[in-house]
Amino acid sequence: MTPEDFIRAYEYALGTQDWSVVEPLIHPDACVTFSTGSVHKGKPAVQRAFEANFMSIKSEVYAVSNVHWVTKSADIATYLFEFDWSGMIQGQQAHGAGRGTSVLVNEGGKWQLLVEHLGPKTP
Repeated sequence: MTPEDFIRAYEYALGTQDWSVVEPLIHPDACVTFSTGSVHKGKPAVQRAFEANFMSIKSEVYAVSNVHWVTKSADIATYLFEFDWSGMIQGQQAHGAGRGTSVLVNEGGKWQLLVEHLGPKTP
């Protein structure tokens, strides 16, 4: 798997809304900051946050675009990206978008998300 493959696998995994599909892509020491400002440190906290999102946003479609690689080596990769999501929240159509920064690490030939910071989309 390349870092580019990771992005597609992560995008697909989030779309399944199934933690068992997402889990192998998350590093044990992961730290995720949502665009709401909430910070989730460590895989158990990330799992709780993702599962809460899966429960509140039904039929979510998540897409990553405009990827810019800041650095990419055999062991670490950092990229900037834009994201869009849509789904149903309490029976109502909802959507959002923003920008993010992610850091991936390659341990044992397996790319995993170490850091993800999501923020609002600015003009």
